[in-house]
Amino acid sequence: MESFKLDFESFYENNILGYIETLQNHPINLVMLIVDLVIVIFLLVNSFKMVKNTRLWQLIKGIIFLVLATWISGIFKLTILNYILTAIMNWGVLALIVIFQPELRRGLEQLGTSKFTRFFGLDKSIEVKTKENIYKIAIAAEELSASKTGALIVIERDIKINDIIETGILIDGEISPQLLVNIFVPRTPLHDGAVVISDNKIAAASCMLPLADDKDIAKELGTRHRAAIGISKETDSIVVVVSEETGKISIAKDGTLIADVKDETLKKILIKYLITARKINTIKKKKAKKVENKEEN
Repeated sequence: MESFKLDFESFYENNILGYIETLQNHPINLVMLIVDLVIVIFLLVNSFKMVKNTRLWQLIKGIIFLVLATWISGIFKLTILNYILTAIMNWGVLALIVIFQPELRRGLEQLGTSKFTRFFGLDKSIEVKTKENIYKIAIAAEELSASKTGALIVIERDIKINDIIETGILIDGEISPQLLVNIFVPRTPLHDGAVVISDNKIAAASCMLPLADDKDIAKELGTRHRAAIGISKETDSIVVVVSEETGKISIAKDGTLIADVKDETLKKILIKYLITARKINTIKKKKAKKVENKEEN
């Protein structure tokens, strides 16, 4: 323990104090140190999120334990144990490369891919992702229409509909045509009710919607269409409806129903109200804010 104390004091004087003096003499080094620490912490946090609950996480815990055991055995002069652990550390790197070759290859393949860009916070813009999801919804609607499978898809906009989401089964999954089609397969647990899409994700399925009770609504409209009109009247949501009887696709917006919509028209309407209209509103808000700031000044 005495030798350990002397080693620590020597390390403190030669390294820590020396580094502090260097920072005092060259303040720019302090800035670089802060930048360095921020980058390292960012990488460590994101790496932790990526490997958590994976086989790699178990490996990392084993490596940390091995490194600590080797360090402690060196401090307390456990020569034999330290020799064995050091040998394991040296040869273990080669063994790990062989054992975890699939995981390492997968990680290298992700360089430049969407998963890797998400790691650095460079995910696709909301506009691009929304457009991609619109095409996925359109593909699903066409498949459901072709098989005359009834469907009700509510797309949330600015007005949040958490109360509607809470009435269904939470999913919180990525949008895909396959998932949407599968949800509405008849006589399955989730087919009855509406799917709610919120923040470019399938938030929930089998949700209950308020029915429109207007007397001027056509009598031939079924429950799905009345529910679509009802939710679009109470909120600013856009609703895609597929008729079980005819297979026709309709869109409900602001309490009105656009019936028998074809594939390209469906995409154009959704793009108009989910992307274009929002961009215009954002521009208007920015202009209004600038005018207010000028008037205040």
